[in-house]
Amino acid sequence: MRWLHGDATSLPPLQVDLATMTGNVAQVFLTDEEWAATLGGVRAALRPGGRLVFETRDPARRAWLDWTREHSFSRTDIPGVGVVQSWHELTEVSGELVSFRSFIVFEADDAALTSDSTLRFREREAIAVSLAAAGYQLDEVRDAPDRPGREFVFVARRLS
Repeated sequence: MRWLHGDATSLPPLQVDLATMTGNVAQVFLTDEEWAATLGGVRAALRPGGRLVFETRDPARRAWLDWTREHSFSRTDIPGVGVVQSWHELTEVSGELVSFRSFIVFEADDAALTSDSTLRFREREAIAVSLAAAGYQLDEVRDAPDRPGREFVFVARRLS
């Protein structure tokens, strides 16, 4: 198995019918250059007519306003691990870039982990333009079935 290192441009030669990006992974590409390289790498792996399907959050919904301990806190008892607390806290909003810190606390020994992340909230039209520039035909934009009104699901087809 060949592992990827850094971006989708290092994909091995493929000719697949479908590529997906789930869990809002499309939002981790912060610059236009990273996003274009990813779209190009995926396009190279698709056969002509193959599809790219991905989801991204609708920036108009401003989901980051709920990234507070009060709104995101959860406490879960995990077999073999014990009770784990988790939550998110917004740290910065700068244009389309939204940064936040995630917290995980293991109650058994009070060990804590934190992770800092930034996501880019691109507008629907900007995504459509970037897909066309990368050689895709946008077939449709759907509502995410598990988050209606909160996320877009893009279905694009590689042009020949």
